[in-house]
Amino acid sequence: METAKIRIPRVFSPLLRESWRYKFYYGGRAGGKSFGFADSLLMKGRETKIFVACVREIQDSIKDSVHKLLSDRINYYELNDYKVYEDRIDNIITGTRIIFKGLRDQNAQNIKSLEGVDICWIEEAQTITKKSWDVLDPTIRKDGSEIWISMNRKEENDALWKILAANPDERTLVRKVNYYDNPFCPEEIKIQAEKCKERDYDDYCHIWLGEPMAQGDYKLINSQTVREAMEPKMDSSTSPLVIGLDIARAGSDKSVFCFRKGRYCYKLHAVKGFDTVEIADLTTRFIRDHHPQRVFLDLGNSGAGVYDILTHRGYGEIVRGINFGGKAIQSDRYKNKRAEMWDSVNQWLRGDLPVQLPDDEELFDELCAIERVKVAQDQLQLEDKEEFKKRVGRSPDKADALALTFAEPVFDIGRPRLYGNGMVTVEDMFMDNTQRSNSEW
Repeated sequence: METAKIRIPRVFSPLLRESWRYKFYYGGRAGGKSFGFADSLLMKGRETKIFVACVREIQDSIKDSVHKLLSDRINYYELNDYKVYEDRIDNIITGTRIIFKGLRDQNAQNIKSLEGVDICWIEEAQTITKKSWDVLDPTIRKDGSEIWISMNRKEENDALWKILAANPDERTLVRKVNYYDNPFCPEEIKIQAEKCKERDYDDYCHIWLGEPMAQGDYKLINSQTVREAMEPKMDSSTSPLVIGLDIARAGSDKSVFCFRKGRYCYKLHAVKGFDTVEIADLTTRFIRDHHPQRVFLDLGNSGAGVYDILTHRGYGEIVRGINFGGKAIQSDRYKNKRAEMWDSVNQWLRGDLPVQLPDDEELFDELCAIERVKVAQDQLQLEDKEEFKKRVGRSPDKADALALTFAEPVFDIGRPRLYGNGMVTVEDMFMDNTQRSNSEW
């Protein structure tokens, strides 16, 4: 084997010289993470026989992987001991093998092929979902195996950041690498970074310093408001109980009941694998045990069947069927009913009075991850469930159940009027009873 001189920035030396279960590198553009990881893998593969898996969340073809990057580095350094195939790279002297996989579409049988891996490189780790990680991490189980992670952070609640880097344990190395840490960074790149810093400091922090993206117009709900709402501050409410029921659409989705009394949302109850009758039976039990003023349920898919069963059982005055794609009450502001309900959640969280949410990380992720879609006439529209599921890895079942509790105003019968958000307008407070037209007042 011919000797090759490969220069790797000092910040990446732990990849070669230190033993950690997780080696987590993050940062902004031009930090050299991809080159540092690729060169280090190729060097280790020349020293001894190792089995390497380069994985990412979605890999529709080999072109989506780091296959080309590794091939280019092999050619650059003239590493003739490596043989490049369409779907793998082998070292013909040491026996090292490098394979490439996407995690999203792996089934239990396919993922077993990674059990003997020595090093797993997760590229573009900001896109990895918790679901994928929960499958991958225990699969890389060989003694002494390592998981290398490279990412440019996207959001505050990036799954792997929260799991590994936010509070690293004694087996996790975390390193931030930016363009000024890269001795091979071209001067032109440094000039571009400084121009960006002068023009838009938020963009500079995200693009060049690797900070999570500032929540702008593309996000509906701010993560800080959700965190504040999850801090304990109340344990009861005299407002009427409203239950939102989001019914599962597919095998991996959950049916979720959300219990809210005005400013106090206190319970999420999720079930999986229930059929139409079982969901209707559980709803019936909740109605009998908790006496809600309203149950708003999603009519999509099997929801219509659940609604029919409940109305047939005599709960027509309590149960309301909601079509997410239906017309909003304020149709000039919202593209559909779902957008209107979600914005009601947003306004509820941002109101002057404190609100309470259950301390639930799935609910937090779902509320903070939903994105706006630009449409004409300045109407608010949100990405649909399927798009959300492709991007995040699961359906926003808990957040949709919460949103359903805001489908319509809800108030007590025969008592002072209390809307579902626990507030009442000045006009309503001083309105003469004879002017009230709603039959439920």
